Formats: sequence, structure tokens, C-alpha cells
Amino acid sequence: MSDLPWVGTWACGLQLTEPSNNPPAPGLTNHTLRQVVLASIGGGRLRLRLSNRYGNGPVTLQAVHVARSTGAGAIDVATDRALTFAGKPEITIPAGRAAASDPLDFALDPLTGLAVTIAFGGTPPAITGHPGARATSYLMGGKRVSPSIAAAPPGTITAPHWYYLAGLDVLADAQTASVAILGDSLTDGRGSTTDGDDRWPNDLSRRLHANAATSKVAVLNLGLGGNAVVDGGLGPPAIERFSSDVLEQPGLRWLVVLEGVNDIGRTGDPAVANQLIAAYGHFIDLAHARGVRVYGVPILPFGGSFYDSAAHQTARQTVNAWIRTSGRFDAVIDLDAAVRDPAHPERLRVAFDTGDQLHLNPAGYQAMADAIDLALFEGPR
Repeated sequence: MSDLPWVGTWACGLQLTEPSNNPPAPGLTNHTLRQVVLASIGGGRLRLRLSNRYGNGPVTLQAVHVARSTGAGAIDVATDRALTFAGKPEITIPAGRAAASDPLDFALDPLTGLAVTIAFGGTPPAITGHPGARATSYLMGGKRVSPSIAAAPPGTITAPHWYYLAGLDVLADAQTASVAILGDSLTDGRGSTTDGDDRWPNDLSRRLHANAATSKVAVLNLGLGGNAVVDGGLGPPAIERFSSDVLEQPGLRWLVVLEGVNDIGRTGDPAVANQLIAAYGHFIDLAHARGVRVYGVPILPFGGSFYDSAAHQTARQTVNAWIRTSGRFDAVIDLDAAVRDPAHPERLRVAFDTGDQLHLNPAGYQAMADAIDLALFEGPR
């Protein structure tokens, strides 16, 4: 047994997958799915976490393999390893439950892709997943994990979603820790490049890795596209998923909160600003009770978008003033200032705008990551 701590190197927010984002035909039952995730930090031993949190029946995983990804659905076969669960290659996860694999010795390098190949048995109609993966998954007919399949064969069906994956952890030394980022589509990466890993949390991870004082800091992207903090968005609101998606992450030391634009944009209730402020305070209290430092990010500009209105702009300014001046956050990371148009501060810079005046392109996401003071993630763990 090792006395080293587990630290998350990759994770995602989970939800009940909408019908339009469910696995493509012929579905997962009795077929094999290869999914690729990007590790932020490395390690010599790993475990995979899976979840059937939103299922309405059990899911059976007949075999689960991991290997280094070589791109486009291909793997380095020499690195292919089978995971076990309580010593067995197969596991059935009941509805509403999660499971972690047994620890596996595996040389995982920082900032590298890991392919997870799962041969499914039965699956429920309600699928737990992450629709906004912006990473291609590969659905192959039948059981295709043994012998190892080096590349996705002809007839493979693709989808830009993750299913059943919850997190990837590594054993790391005591100086290693993780930062969780709670957010919506702006953190999930709408406007970024599919398979390009150019969301702003990815860009931050690369900056942290290149800086000696922060090279052992993992980044966990817990954004969910369309998500709201309190009510009215896609997936479980942040107030409901906070404990499971954030506080249960192993090795958690910091939390960054950038969420609230969907609450403001989808309501005419003038009380929305106060509702958001109360929720942020709740997050801060829960995180501080776990020894986690919390950094607040003002809500980014949305002038000219379908969310724009005088009332919504007022709510944004109220919330942002509280984030900047209340003193409740351990620090403020002002990404609003990094991406707004200096001549029209209620709007994004044109060079960073995807065209909807709400979501950023890869250049905008890079600007967000570049604006973050890495010293916030230095010091004792």
C-alpha cells in the first residue's frame, strides 16, 4: 500500500445526457466505446472513476482498457492495459452509483491523452455523460478490447461526447494538488476546437506545467454547457452538483468559480443577482470548511448577445461588483478585464468573439489563461 495521496488529473461535470446527445446508433449495449481524455499532471499509478449517477438502471462494463492515445482513435498498443474492479475485469454499476478501478501501474505523462476503451454489456435508457466533451469518441461494433485494437476500424461511428467517465486520478507526492474550475459553456469550451484541447482550462494547465513553482498543479474542468448556478439551465444546477462535482475531487486545493451568465440571461427576475451572490457565498463556506481556497471570476461581457438587455446588464454589474469588492473570495481573477472591448466594456473584444457576442474563440480562451496570476497556485499545499 502506498501512503501517497490520490490527486485528480482529469475530471468532468456529469449530467443526464439529453436525447439528442445520446450515443449514436446502434448504441452502447454490447458494443465498445473508445474515449480520450487529456491528463493535466502525470504519475506512475492511476485509477479511473466511472459514474452511473443519472442512470435509470444498471450499466455493465465487460472490460475496460487504458492506453496512450496516438490520435484519431488510435492507441499505442504496447501501453494497453486492462483495468480491474475489486480484482475482476467486469463490473456492473447500479443506477445512481459510481465506481473506481483498482490502482494500476501506468506511466502517465503530463499533458498527454489517455484512451479509455470500454466494452459494454447492458446499458440503461438514461445515460450519464458529458455532452460538451469536444473530444471525439469512437463507437465500435462488438467487443473490441482483446486483442487490442490499435486504431478505430472501418465502420466506426464517432460522437463528440463522453459517457460514464467521471475522473482520472494519479498517485502523486505531497506537493501535488488540483484546482477545480466550476463553470458553464465558457469553461466547458464552446467555441474551442474539437480534439484541439484549447479551452481556457487547458491553456491554464499548460502554463502551470511550464512554471516550475506550479508544475504539480492539476486542472479539473467542471464546466457544463448551458449550466446555471441556481435554476433554469442544462444539467443539474451548480448549487446541486457542487458537492459531487467539486468537493469530492481528490487532492482539491483551489476552486475557481466562473458561472452565472445563464441564470441572468434566462430570467426576468430582478432577484437573480441576490440569488447568485447567496450561492457564491454558500460555495465559499463549503469549500473553506474543506480547506479549499476559492477564487471568484466576474461574469464576462455579453453585450449584443441574445442575453443582452438593460435588466440583465444591471444584474451582471451588481454581481460583478460584489465579486470584486465583497472580500468573500480569497482572490479575484478578473477575466472580464482580459477579454472585454475597452471601447465598449459590456461587449467582448471582436478578436475573441465567436460571433454570438457570448462565447469566445481559442484566441479568447488563451487570453483568459494568460491573464491569470500563477502565483495564486504557489505556496504550501
